[in-house]
Amino acid sequence: MSNFDQPLPPFNASDPTASFLSSSCLDFLLIEIVPMAYRVANEVDAASSESIPHSEKSAAETAATAAGTTGTSGGPADGRRTSGRLDEEEERDAVFYRLETLGYRVGLGLVERFSRDRPRFNDTLDVIKFLCKDLWTLVFKKQIDNLKTNHRGVYVLTDNAFRPLARMSTETGGQAVLRAQPFLWFPCGIVRGALAALGINATVQAETSELPGAVFQIKTLPNKT
Repeated sequence: MSNFDQPLPPFNASDPTASFLSSSCLDFLLIEIVPMAYRVANEVDAASSESIPHSEKSAAETAATAAGTTGTSGGPADGRRTSGRLDEEEERDAVFYRLETLGYRVGLGLVERFSRDRPRFNDTLDVIKFLCKDLWTLVFKKQIDNLKTNHRGVYVLTDNAFRPLARMSTETGGQAVLRAQPFLWFPCGIVRGALAALGINATVQAETSELPGAVFQIKTLPNKT
């Protein structure tokens, strides 16, 4: 198993019993995981569409035509598909769910491993501070630049140089901010998973208005009984 702990001297990278993990591995993962999620979402949808009997597809399309729900192009008037490729909204939802869920599992595992020897946290704010300092440094190699709270369960974390966005192109007219948004969904899952491991149920949203900055909003929720 790879070890994120700072190796203590003396150590030797050629030692067969030593295990190290290059920080570039996470960079490469974050670069590839978003296009992979889009590809998988469409492959799964294509497979499910192929599994529907042709007679059922024809019946559904005939019913839609009779009801007057198809447009001039032969597709549904409201832009939703009856078969074939996912529409933009469905694709976005499927990719968000996949990435956020993967990140959630990572966040759970990280906190379970790296907080086990720490004293128990006194309150939610202490947990958020742990997230901003220790966990952020572990995963993204720096601390959060700014933390704000309304003291009613909402926390806003600002990272002015968020590592997963640091190498993205910012060319004029390239819609860089829009293209960067899906790369925040996996980190949102990490944050939510980390909080869940520490007993805090929350929703996590993130956005960027100017690369490479990112803002995460955490809203704590009552624990389910």
